[in-house]
Amino acid sequence: MQIPLFTGFPGFIARQIMQELIDQNKVEKIYAVVLSSQMKLAKEISQEIMKLSPHVSIQLVEGDITYPGLDIGTAELETLHREVDTVWHLAAIYDLAVARDAAWKVNVHGTYHVNDFVKNFPHLKRYMYFSTAYVAGTRDGLLRESELIRPKAFKNYYEETKYEAEVLVEKMKGIVPTTIIRPGIVRGHSVTGETIKFDGPYFFINMIDNLRKLPLIPYIGKSQSLINVVPIDFIIKAVVNCSENDKAIGKTIHLTDPNPHPVEEVYRHMVWNVTGKWPKGRIPLALAKAGLQLKVVRKKLGVEKETLDYLTWTAQFDTAVAEEVLSGSGIQCADFIESLPSMLAFYELHKKDQSYHIPIK
Repeated sequence: MQIPLFTGFPGFIARQIMQELIDQNKVEKIYAVVLSSQMKLAKEISQEIMKLSPHVSIQLVEGDITYPGLDIGTAELETLHREVDTVWHLAAIYDLAVARDAAWKVNVHGTYHVNDFVKNFPHLKRYMYFSTAYVAGTRDGLLRESELIRPKAFKNYYEETKYEAEVLVEKMKGIVPTTIIRPGIVRGHSVTGETIKFDGPYFFINMIDNLRKLPLIPYIGKSQSLINVVPIDFIIKAVVNCSENDKAIGKTIHLTDPNPHPVEEVYRHMVWNVTGKWPKGRIPLALAKAGLQLKVVRKKLGVEKETLDYLTWTAQFDTAVAEEVLSGSGIQCADFIESLPSMLAFYELHKKDQSYHIPIK
């Protein structure tokens, strides 16, 4: 049995991991550090979970990772130090358009404080840190899990700050049992399509849906790149396995699609599934980027301009460590194109609900 402590709750991935731990009967008590501004929502969600699983207690601790000691009171700290044996650090700003100062405050300085916080747990069995496969920035070629090389440039401040945060966590491997998780672009459940926000690949779906009445929908530029998108159910099952798998201690793990599809093939199937017609013609990438510099265009299409930077990125992710750690578990990444219909069905059902959409800046 784990007694875990989460940052990043009530975020989608954190709550999904909690539910998976409960479903696998691996927990009876869960702690979560929650921002005061998120406490109302966190209480609602935790109560929903406990109603369905009354044998599990979820205890919320008000705190803030951007402060030393996570701004948690002394009495609560003593309880956490005495009981917690697994720390899941997911709190971060996951936004390609994030401003530099906000990203550094939460993603880098916040992780520094969580690292310092984790060192004081006498019974710690595992520190699970969520990074991203995109710490590679603009590096190309085959990217290995064992590498943490600063690229010449980053595509945005999200990538840069997650790289800097991972540098800090890498040093923790010699101090506590640490596992670093690098997911690809996360999408909804491969079977149900469920998600709580339409970002990442959903920006392309937004655009296609907003252009569906046009007589034709063109390709954007010409790309030979692969797109690495992974369903949330694969991520959740894999990380729960890693959290109790000794082979994952001291490892950095790419939870990416070992068989990614070309960007254009995915886009082609998206257009077909949304509109019933195949894309025709091409818009030069430079023209598309120029158009998305205009806020009115971005908002009309529902696309962040940073999204286009991934259309021509030619890197591939090696998954040798992930395959070794997960060998024999039966945990596999669902094929993106084969499971695209469920993703789009969920989108179609909820696309008019603005709570799913990311405010376009």
